[in-house]
Amino acid sequence: MIHLTERITVSGHIDDTLELPFDLRQKSRLRVTLASGKEAALFLTRGIILRGGDLLKTGDGLVVQVLAAQQPVYNVIAPTPRDLMCAAYHLGNRHVPLQIGDGWLRLEQDHVLRDMLLGLGMQVSEVQAPFEPEAGAYGGGHRHGHDHDALESLRPRVTGQGR
Repeated sequence: MIHLTERITVSGHIDDTLELPFDLRQKSRLRVTLASGKEAALFLTRGIILRGGDLLKTGDGLVVQVLAAQQPVYNVIAPTPRDLMCAAYHLGNRHVPLQIGDGWLRLEQDHVLRDMLLGLGMQVSEVQAPFEPEAGAYGGGHRHGHDHDALESLRPRVTGQGR
């Protein structure tokens, strides 16, 4: 079995491909089948989210390109840009992974969210498409209370009198 253990940024060649939907591209340990039919296992650093186009490498130099699989998603458009921002706000408020395009939103299918979006006046269509949601303001990682020092280092420093 092939062990994919490292994400790399550049390669002069691609030996195989691996097509996965978004929910599986979030897993760091996973048994998969490459396009060639070969069995492989992902052994990646926890917290890595694979994106379409990412390259993975084995210890012996095999390079595999990740492809974002077609999957059931909603495409959302709105009557106005403001309405689309309002929909994005409500989805973000629910921590929904969201892909943002020029004049559209894309999210994984969920009938409750579809009903909310329709109630907001959105046009929601069910399609099969690759799903590449935004990584998030801090690189995609979910922060917890014990990450205070990491957040504190991002805070702007104010100096001078009156503070």
